[in-house]
Amino acid sequence: MNSRPGIDIPDHRGRTGLDRTGRDLDRNPDIVIRDVQVTSEGWHVLRRTTFDYRRRDGRWETQERETYDRGNGAVVLPYDTERGCVLLTRQFRYPAYVNDHPDGMLVEAAAGLLDTDDPPAAIRRESAEELGVTLGRLTHVLDAYMSPGSVTERLHFFAAPYTPADRTGTGGGIEEEGEDIEVLELPFTEALAMMRDGRITDGKTILLLQWAALEGPFAPRPDGPALPLDAPASP
Repeated sequence: MNSRPGIDIPDHRGRTGLDRTGRDLDRNPDIVIRDVQVTSEGWHVLRRTTFDYRRRDGRWETQERETYDRGNGAVVLPYDTERGCVLLTRQFRYPAYVNDHPDGMLVEAAAGLLDTDDPPAAIRRESAEELGVTLGRLTHVLDAYMSPGSVTERLHFFAAPYTPADRTGTGGGIEEEGEDIEVLELPFTEALAMMRDGRITDGKTILLLQWAALEGPFAPRPDGPALPLDAPASP
C-alpha cells in the first residue's frame, strides 16, 4: 500500500495520524464512531466520519459527516472608553466575496488561530501583528462554536482596554503570509451603525459589539466601572 502524507508519513507540516482524530470518542453513548477518512489535507484538514447514531426513539442509524478542522482561534475587541473608540480591521475575504459580498473587504475584530499558544497569548500576538497594539488586561467574554454543522473551530472571545500610547506598532499583519490588513479606529457608535446597516457582517465582530453595548464597556452603567469588577481576566 502506498504511504500517504499526513496518515502514514509526515506531511508538509510534520503531521501523521490525521485519520485517527475522533476514533476514540466515547463521551456520548448514543454515538459510535465507525470510520474516519481524510478527504483533503492542506494547511487545514477535511475529514469524512462515519458513525452510528441512536435516535431519541431508540433506533440506530448510520450517518456521515464532513468536518473542516482548522484548529481553534481567538478574537478580541480593543476599546477606549475615554475616547469612545474601538479598534477593528479591514481585509479581503475571498469566501465572502464569492458569496455575494460586494467587494470581499470585511470589517472585523482582530482574530487568529491559536497554533501552539493558549488563547490569551494568541490574541496578544494577533493584536500586535494585525493592529499594532500592545494589550494589557484581557477580559474573557465567552467561547463559541461558530459554524458547528461543519467546522470544528472553537473561538475564544476577549475584550481589552487600550489607549493611544498602547499603539506601539503599525499593524497590518504579516506580509509573508499574504496578509494586507487595514487598521480602523472607529467611534463605537459608528461601529454599531455599521453593524445595523450591513457594513459590518462578520459574525464574531457583531457578537463582540453587541456584548460591548449590552453588558460590556459601553453598556449603560451610571454608577459602576467600565467593566464588571469580577469579569474573568488574564494578566
